Amino acid sequence: MNPSQGVILYGPPASGKDTVTSALTEMNPSYAQFARLKVGTGKSVGYRMGTADQLHELEAAGDVVYANVRYGNTYAIDRPGIDTAFAAGVPVVHLGQVDGIRALVDGYRADWSVVLLWCPRGVTERRSAGRGDSDTAARLAAWDATREDLDKNLGATWNLTVDTTASTPQDAARLIDQLLAQRAGAATA
Repeated sequence: MNPSQGVILYGPPASGKDTVTSALTEMNPSYAQFARLKVGTGKSVGYRMGTADQLHELEAAGDVVYANVRYGNTYAIDRPGIDTAFAAGVPVVHLGQVDGIRALVDGYRADWSVVLLWCPRGVTERRSAGRGDSDTAARLAAWDATREDLDKNLGATWNLTVDTTASTPQDAARLIDQLLAQRAGAATA
């Protein structure tokens, strides 16, 4: 793999971003979920918890590549965090907004492979309830926002699209790994 390769997984809540990332990491430990900086409360697993002051310092230094607010929290992709992730291997960044994809692809120089993970709204509802989320209604609102985001950005380009109701996480991981291998081969040809 090219050391400057990264993966962006885009999709609505419960579309399989965490599960597919776990399958990628099991298949090849070079892959690792990028832990976004989270300012707020709630789930801390998979995030670097930070303070509003830390976020303001990053913003003042021009080191916030993208930030969004959802579920009453602020989530940021910061340049120092991405630098560290690339030094460790192949970062897998989870996003739920096309604007975030654009900001990352345009704002951080790397060979990004953009993967759309998709599942129907009812599947998000069942998966969210099944994993014990206390905010399933908010996740369904986020699913609706993701659908609107896709509809507004019909020209968005995906390097790969995976229906997570039809593919196992391991199959999705293999497809993503193959995509990165093909892109690395094309870059060296």
